Amino acid sequence: MTTASAVETLNKAVEEIKEQVIAWRRYLHQNPELSFHEENTAQFVYDTLVSFGNLEVTRPTRTSVVARLIGPAPGKVLAMRADMDALPITEENDLPYASQNPGVMHACGHDGHTAMLLGAAKLLAGMKEQIKGEVRFLFQHAEELAPGGAEEMVEAGVMDGVDLVIGSHLWASMEFGTVGICPGPMMAAPDTFYIVVKGKGGHAALPHQTIDSIAIAAQVVTNLQHIVARNTDPLDNLVVSVTKFVGGTTHNVIPGSVEILGTVRSFNPELRANMPTLMERVVKGITEAHGASYEFEYENGYRPVINDAEVTRLMEDVVVESLGAEWVEHIRPNMGGEDFSAFQQKAPGCFFYIAAGNREKGITYPHHHPRFAIEENALEVGVKMFVNAARKIVMEG
Repeated sequence: MTTASAVETLNKAVEEIKEQVIAWRRYLHQNPELSFHEENTAQFVYDTLVSFGNLEVTRPTRTSVVARLIGPAPGKVLAMRADMDALPITEENDLPYASQNPGVMHACGHDGHTAMLLGAAKLLAGMKEQIKGEVRFLFQHAEELAPGGAEEMVEAGVMDGVDLVIGSHLWASMEFGTVGICPGPMMAAPDTFYIVVKGKGGHAALPHQTIDSIAIAAQVVTNLQHIVARNTDPLDNLVVSVTKFVGGTTHNVIPGSVEILGTVRSFNPELRANMPTLMERVVKGITEAHGASYEFEYENGYRPVINDAEVTRLMEDVVVESLGAEWVEHIRPNMGGEDFSAFQQKAPGCFFYIAAGNREKGITYPHHHPRFAIEENALEVGVKMFVNAARKIVMEG
């Protein structure tokens, strides 16, 4: 069978189960669960996978699932990953399948990721005799909450023997009709910091009797940006964002302390390692200059997502073969974070975006917004990408 005819056969099979994939996604959207609490979601995925047959289905951690499709002939081991967790957000969409779990919502597309990988597993399970090697389906918990579920799954051995790994993200900021490909650095390391500026509280009318923690903390916030502007190479991608500034109780009291919370995003490992020292130097200098003291904590988040050049080229070929050259969109790296990077520590991999926005339908809200939505036709695209990757790597290869 030629590549073109094989692609046509697979794509037709995907189109035939499209409504089932959408139904799975809507069920998951109605029943979201938070990170590390995906008990019902994992059980649903487990039971669905078992119903397909030909899969060895296990639970490597309490709320994750792995299915192995082992073919009769030797070959490569291809891992495919989908995340399953939702966010602590109250949904504002008026949909028949809106969240039924108050305060919890699939506001990042993970319901779609899970549904797409279920669709790929269903189709490929029926093609076991054509598999040369293995396809390993990784249904991951807790992508949204550090330390992340990927690291736990890796520690549980899900990547043992894997030759290459792929994963995707439905991306609502891209208009439906493309697949985003980015070789090399794609998503940043998302670290967090916590600062307490400790001054001396007192009456707002008598500031000379206080050590004004708000005025000092404001200088800290401003001067942290000098690290980006004046202490690092302009060609190194770096973000320092203060996202929380808390202090004070009323209009006439200068508070004794202020809390500052934020994030640092970077790609360069050396720069990342130096950031705690650079930041604390700023905090220490400003607070000491004004007679205040401080607390400083810095926590490393996920590693950056770095796409392997060869695997990324292969996935670009999959886009061209299965969807058409016009579907390829070469995208720039962004400073978001993703724990797919944990899998990439064990095998070369590629993470790609599936465009899922639709301005005509009003699907324009950003990820993590209470009115986030996806163009559901993108689910079919994702399944086609997964099954055609399997075709190219463990069926034709």
